[in-house]
Amino acid sequence: MTSDRPRVAVGLSGGVDSSVAAALLLEQGYSVIGIMLRLWSIPGQEEDNRCCTPDAMAVARRVAAKLGIPFYALDAGPLFYQHVVQNFIQEYAAGQTPNPCLLCNRTIRWGYMLEQAQNLGADYLATGHYARTHKDSNGQIHLLRGLDVHKDQSYVLSLLNQSQLQHTIFPLGHLTKPEVRQRAAQLGLAAADRPDSQDLCFLGDADYRDFLRSSAPESVQPGPILNRQGQQLGLHQGLPFYTLGQRKGLRIAAPEPLYVISKNIERNELIVGRADELGRRNLVAGPINWILGEPSAAQFDAVVKIRYKSSLMRAHITIHDNHAHMAFQTPLRDITPGQVAVMYNGDEVLGGGIISAWDEEDAA
Repeated sequence: MTSDRPRVAVGLSGGVDSSVAAALLLEQGYSVIGIMLRLWSIPGQEEDNRCCTPDAMAVARRVAAKLGIPFYALDAGPLFYQHVVQNFIQEYAAGQTPNPCLLCNRTIRWGYMLEQAQNLGADYLATGHYARTHKDSNGQIHLLRGLDVHKDQSYVLSLLNQSQLQHTIFPLGHLTKPEVRQRAAQLGLAAADRPDSQDLCFLGDADYRDFLRSSAPESVQPGPILNRQGQQLGLHQGLPFYTLGQRKGLRIAAPEPLYVISKNIERNELIVGRADELGRRNLVAGPINWILGEPSAAQFDAVVKIRYKSSLMRAHITIHDNHAHMAFQTPLRDITPGQVAVMYNGDEVLGGGIISAWDEEDAA
C-alpha cells in the first residue's frame, strides 16, 4: 500500500548520519527513497574520495536494503567538477581560501540532487546535517542551529534559499552525535561505526598543493616574503599554499614568531608580521544570502561565525548594497577572504556571504 504521507528522498552517503536520518523518517511514516551522488574525484584516486568511495556506495546500498527502501545512484561528477572543483581552483588562484562544502550544498545537493529527487516523485529532500528548520505562520522557513553545539552544521547550509528550504527536512537536528550512533547500533545499520566524512572530499588523501600545482600551475609561482615595512625576509612557494594566520611552513629565521597577515596577488608577495599585527576588527562580506529576506534595519547587532570551526563572535552589522560590513568587538586573527561569514540571531541563521575584504588599516 502506498503511504499517504509525503515522499522524502534521503541523501545517503554510506555514513551513520544519513543512514539514521532515513530510519527516523521511516519510523515517522514517510515514504522514503535513498539517493547517493557520485561526485568527481582525481582520476585514478576514486577509492580515496572521502564522500562517495565504492565502499561507501556499497554500505549505502546495504543500509537501503536493510531499511527496505529504493536506492538510486546518480552521477553528478561532471556537474560537481564544473561548479565546485573549478571554483576551488579559481578562488585559490585569486588568493582566496574557499569552502567548497557551502557551494556544493547550494548547487549540487540542493540543486541537482533536489531536482532529481523531485523527478522521482519526492516532496522533500532530507540529509544527515545537524540543523533544524521551523515554519512560521506566514509559511516561511527559518534555519536554526542543531541542538548538538559540537556538531551544528547550520554554517554550511547558510547559502540555501527559501525555495530549497521549503523542500528540506533535517531529521537529526534535535539529536546529539552519540544519540545518533546509538540509534544506528540499535537498528543494526552497517554505517554505525563508520567515521565522519571530511572536508575537501574530492581530494581524498591527496595534498591540495599538489592538486593546485597540476591544475593551475600558473598560479603557483615562488615569490618574496615581506614584512609590513617592505623588507624581504624569505621566499614563498606560491601564494595559494598559505592562508591568513598561518605560522608553520614559512621557513623564516626570526627572533619572534611570524604569521601570514596578507597577500599581494598583483605582485605575488606574501606579507608576514608579528602576532600583534595579525588581528582585525572589520570585514566586508557579500552579496548576502538572506534566509528570510533582507532585514528592515540597515544596522543591527548579531553574532557571527567566520569559519565552520570558529567561535561565534559579536559584531555590529551595517548593510549596504546587500553587503554586510561587520565590526567586531575584539580583533579576530582568522578573517579570511573566500570563507563565508554567517550571521545569527540566537540559534537562527540570518544569512551569510563570502568574505571579500577587510580594512587594511585595521591591524590590531
